Amino acid sequence: MSYRFPVFYSHFFESHDTGVGHPENAGRLVAVVDYLQNAQNVALKASEQLLPKELLKELPKEDSAAVLQMPPSPEKQADQSAEKGAEKWAEKLIWIEPSNREVLADIHRVHEAAYVAALKAFAAKGGGYLDADTVISPDSYEVALLAVAAWLDGVDWVLSDVSSDSRSNSQAASGQTAFVLVRPPGHHAERSSAMGFCLLSNAAISAHYALTQVGIQRVAILDWDVHHGNGTQALIADQPDIAYCSFHQSPAYPGTGLVTETGAHHNVLNLPLPPGSTIDDYQRLWAARALPFLAEFGADLLIVSAGYDANQADPLAAMSLYPEDYAWFTEQCLQLNAPVLFGLEGGYDYQTLAESVAATIRSAICHALAH
Repeated sequence: MSYRFPVFYSHFFESHDTGVGHPENAGRLVAVVDYLQNAQNVALKASEQLLPKELLKELPKEDSAAVLQMPPSPEKQADQSAEKGAEKWAEKLIWIEPSNREVLADIHRVHEAAYVAALKAFAAKGGGYLDADTVISPDSYEVALLAVAAWLDGVDWVLSDVSSDSRSNSQAASGQTAFVLVRPPGHHAERSSAMGFCLLSNAAISAHYALTQVGIQRVAILDWDVHHGNGTQALIADQPDIAYCSFHQSPAYPGTGLVTETGAHHNVLNLPLPPGSTIDDYQRLWAARALPFLAEFGADLLIVSAGYDANQADPLAAMSLYPEDYAWFTEQCLQLNAPVLFGLEGGYDYQTLAESVAATIRSAICHALAH
């Protein structure tokens, strides 16, 4: 079966209505989906190398078959190669609707049941602001549950045997990577409260769920969102079999993520960077601190809280990364030799968000095809 890279996504994620002017809005996903689908259409169109129908009509059947097998001229071949190569990676994308699996038991591993029930009741009454930044609408509770389902589907995908006969032909070899394109984000949500646009801690829920799967004894979470994932850290800090590593701007919201916060089992590594930091600064910290930490931990699964608000164009931070920098980040993750699940967190400039997600996926696909 041919390699395919799954994007777990549903239009229902756009039903989480945060209101006019809120930075975490449905337009974020629309921008990413449009960008990826356009790249996919370009790639598929470039793959079509048939002669015009008018010419085929003028040829005998046997001659038309022969012409179709003739190689194009060197000039034509170069043009086709350039056009096709530009977006060839996007041929490998498949879009998967999240399952309607039951997720409450998984959510209750990390969130207080009373909080989850209150979230449901608040949405049922019409929603509103949970804090100064976090707002929900009538559909938000169900959207949040579906987002968790998508993350857990992603875990199942990357952990499943690539030769499994249980998949359909449209869901061919996974290459042990996937992208979960969801909202609302989750890394600020704490055990009994929403925070910073986040309702449920998707990455932490997924890490705890993964540990219930056969053969998974250790899970690492890498958080490259520009804001520290205070919720994720709080929900795994006392777990010796879950590690958390965060690159984040400091000072910045939410004010957590000090280097002195190391977890109950030295399973937390915080790497704060000053405003204006570039990919050179990230690369130095990766080589000196993050890579040794993650390599020594030896996770059976790497979960990436993939926020893209460290882009220079992002309105909610002051870092100096660019979309292509996330291709480098992705390659480093894949070299850890563990299945990798990428899941969307922040990123509020539509264009650089879309380009950065594409850079992540392209890097993962090219890595898989090269190995």
